[in-house]
Amino acid sequence: MATLSFQELEFSGAGEDVSVTFLKIFSFGIEKKSLEKIGKFTVNSNSIEFKDISEKRASHKFNQLLAFSFRKLRNKINGKPAVYVHGSSGIPLIGHVAFGIVDRDTSIIEAKPITSCNLGCIYCSVDESKRPVDFVVERDYLVNELKGMVSLKNCSIEVNIGTQGEPFLYAPLVELIADIAKIPNVKTISINTNGTFLSKMMIDRLADAGLTRINLSINAVEDSKAREIAGSNRYSIDAIKKIVPYIMERMDLIIAPVWIPGINDDEIPKIIGFCTSLKKQPRLMIQNFLNYKNGRNPVKAVSWGAFEAKLKVWEKEFGIKLHYKMKEEFGITKAKVLKDPFNRGDIVKAAIIGPGRLSNESLGVAFGRSISVKGRIPEGPAKIKITRVKDHLCYGEPA
Repeated sequence: MATLSFQELEFSGAGEDVSVTFLKIFSFGIEKKSLEKIGKFTVNSNSIEFKDISEKRASHKFNQLLAFSFRKLRNKINGKPAVYVHGSSGIPLIGHVAFGIVDRDTSIIEAKPITSCNLGCIYCSVDESKRPVDFVVERDYLVNELKGMVSLKNCSIEVNIGTQGEPFLYAPLVELIADIAKIPNVKTISINTNGTFLSKMMIDRLADAGLTRINLSINAVEDSKAREIAGSNRYSIDAIKKIVPYIMERMDLIIAPVWIPGINDDEIPKIIGFCTSLKKQPRLMIQNFLNYKNGRNPVKAVSWGAFEAKLKVWEKEFGIKLHYKMKEEFGITKAKVLKDPFNRGDIVKAAIIGPGRLSNESLGVAFGRSISVKGRIPEGPAKIKITRVKDHLCYGEPA
């Protein structure tokens, strides 16, 4: 008998198919008749057993079936199809804004292991209704690529885990942080979060793993307004406020509200008041709401001049620091090491892997880069005209 065990897969044998849960929030089905072709089988929570077959042969056949079945991967939270980006997927981790690694030629490297969210914030730059496909990245693949990137930069590095959504939906998040903490020259590991998954136990696990800072999004302190902005009646600002002092016992904390003109004007002073009332005061970094073509835009953004003027008013009124010099206070330096393999206007031969993150987008691959290609294009080879390359993020259209 062959017993195949998996840490990241959970099996359930009810129904016509064997239901497989992957990384807690993703799932797909495997036809029982396909499994029976391998041999008589039984499923347990994290393993599957085949009778009358060697483990080597069963593993080979099942892994082939598994690779095919992963193409049916879906996010259980929102029902969207999902793409698993792993070391053998042929999908590079550099080039796409939604997943993998983003390097903007500084000492901060952005790590993006997942796309998905448990809230529907009304101001979010990511409008999920325009993004019908999710992505999730293999932990080992992401860590190995990060090691390579960090080794190229001759400076202290901050790895920021900031996703299109909520990073705490990534099941092996604590393990990912622990892996990143072992990379030489990584001095800071930060994470951007809405705070809904934070607890004392989770904060302890994060701190022990090596997380050094939480960037916490709080956009209102009045319950009804906080729920309105979060787009969820299950959002509890009171629970998040209660956990803030404990975060600062274990690590650094930045509270980062977004000022949404006309919506939370009255709440920003209350957030400032909350911060100044604490025995240990977190840094407060108010963000300017910006309009994005593919984001949620409840209001028209104010100019940067008007935003800066408003910050000065709040600084004077409350005697609190709201302006920060990123180089001096966060140690951010220029560190350009990547060279782009193509320029705007180039025609390249690419492989179209499948649909992209946006509804009118495909995912292309060429010269070790992922490319966001305009339009839904059949999988296979294609000539792509590069329309934009910025921060090593690559965009194109059919040539």
